[in-house]
Amino acid sequence: MCFTAPSWEHVLVLVMGAVLAPGKRTVSACLRMTGRAEAQNFSSCHQLLNRARWNTHAMARHLLSMVVNRLVPEGPVVIGMDDTIERRWGRRITARGIYRDPVRSSHGHFVKASGLRWLSFMVLTPVPWAGAVKALPVFPLLAPSQRSNLHRGRRHKLLTDWARQGALQLCRWLPDRDIVFVGDSSFAVHELAHAITGRATLISRLRLDANLFAPPPERNARSVGRPAQKGPPLPKLKTLLSDPATPWHRMTVSSWYGRKQGKTLEIASDTAL
Repeated sequence: MCFTAPSWEHVLVLVMGAVLAPGKRTVSACLRMTGRAEAQNFSSCHQLLNRARWNTHAMARHLLSMVVNRLVPEGPVVIGMDDTIERRWGRRITARGIYRDPVRSSHGHFVKASGLRWLSFMVLTPVPWAGAVKALPVFPLLAPSQRSNLHRGRRHKLLTDWARQGALQLCRWLPDRDIVFVGDSSFAVHELAHAITGRATLISRLRLDANLFAPPPERNARSVGRPAQKGPPLPKLKTLLSDPATPWHRMTVSSWYGRKQGKTLEIASDTAL
């Protein structure tokens, strides 16, 4: 069980209110939408989030099992990784930090935002009644700021460290399924890729100026010295983009941002280290 019996009654109220509430899904908004604006025990719903004891890992595992069994009964399980900033202010919010606002910032304009940084793992699956691929959050992780960790005397973990731990945890929860993790360029790091090698697949956006190498040559009976870790260097991605000799192939991607006809793309595929 993830909740006690008294806490479960408040959970049902908050979940129903969160589904119906427009705008910000605060506890007060959830209570108003469920007709409990004048309830005398409204503080119990607030205490559910800051005082009640409930197992978040057990709840995440149960939620993951429900989503996968009902919406992805077969085939690979595609899990998206992305971080988001929950804008919060206050001295008592110890994990708060100052981050770049991805919505208001641009290449030439930098905007700061104060809040909590969450790393969310989401199951990417077609939802029958929605007619599109939806990202269903199943396992969120709070990534405290560096200032918060130093203040509490803890070792600071990078976002990729939390991604590695979360990915390995999901692999343990789904031991018999093929898993594909999808993330942006923030997760294109060697440590994360090596941690899940042999258990899952990582798809991320590589830098256009990344160093690429051919596989090392095969050794034979006459080979001497230490085995080579990589082969000769290959052209970088930005070079392949401008090279007229690069072979391109057309393919159609279904469910491209809600499009019913799909999106036609030109791709070039190859293998490199």
